[in-house]
Amino acid sequence: MEALAQSEAAAYRIGPGRLVLVVGPSGAGKDTLISGARLECADAPAVIFPRRVVTRPSSAYEDHDAVDLETFNRVAAEGSFALWWEAHSHRYGVPISIDDDIRLGRTVVCNVSRTVTDHAKRRYAAVSVVLITAPQRILAARLATRDRGSDGDVATRVARSANLKDTCQADHVIHNVGPPTIGIRRLVDVIRSP
Repeated sequence: MEALAQSEAAAYRIGPGRLVLVVGPSGAGKDTLISGARLECADAPAVIFPRRVVTRPSSAYEDHDAVDLETFNRVAAEGSFALWWEAHSHRYGVPISIDDDIRLGRTVVCNVSRTVTDHAKRRYAAVSVVLITAPQRILAARLATRDRGSDGDVATRVARSANLKDTCQADHVIHNVGPPTIGIRRLVDVIRSP
């Protein structure tokens, strides 16, 4: 009976397109690799990189649509996010429009928190989780250059990355320690794989 219930639940998951979830600790270079992959996939209309909505101003390190907390909460209550979460005292959302892209067979690439990957796997038929990571000393150095105090203490954020690989159940791991072109190439390979 349980197997039948699981197969019925799977039949209602959104597909046939694929959702590529990029996760990793702050400072790992997720946005850098995603930006590079977006350029590499510019000739592929079936690959979508939706803009996140965040309750923090945009910066050189993170490109997103900035809104205040009240607006974010209203939009979330209206059901306008496919996925949303809270981290570092900010809220993040991925627009509901990705559902239509996935129904049309497109590949959608999103930078998300590992806390939403299980929910995404229940909601979508084909999900790939890509963990972008780097050694703690590199994470700390990258975070220090951002000087974004609103995200909390750098040491605490870096310490949280220690067990990330065990908790996010990644399908692919990219160690982003060399030139960004290497990580970008690996991410593009995941995006373009069937």
